[in-house]
Amino acid sequence: MPEVQIEVGGRIFEVACQEGEQHFLESAAKMLDAEARVLVGQAGRVPEARMLLMSGLMLADKTAGVEDKLREMEAKLAAAEKALEEVKAAGPEQVEVAVVPSEVTDKLAELAARAEAVADLVEEKAG
Repeated sequence: MPEVQIEVGGRIFEVACQEGEQHFLESAAKMLDAEARVLVGQAGRVPEARMLLMSGLMLADKTAGVEDKLREMEAKLAAAEKALEEVKAAGPEQVEVAVVPSEVTDKLAELAARAEAVADLVEEKAG
């Protein structure tokens, strides 16, 4: 079982951990040290047990805040996923296109034919 030297609040501690867990221990120790340094900076020399207790409580407070925010975000995500499922379940949106009466299309075809005839006549006279 490897032993890791960590520093918390300016004090060195030897801590044992499982093989491969050194990185996590060092990361946790850095967070605890950051809180301890704030405490020591505000109060000066603090007894070791009190420094560790207060630092741990400060980290626990931050963790509780993050957990509350996480629960809030999970609830928002669940609501968004539910809304998305409702939209998917509703199916594709239908678009209605008006039907053009056949007499209108016939009239448009007739007008187009007459316009082409006029264009042909203009070309003949111009050429």
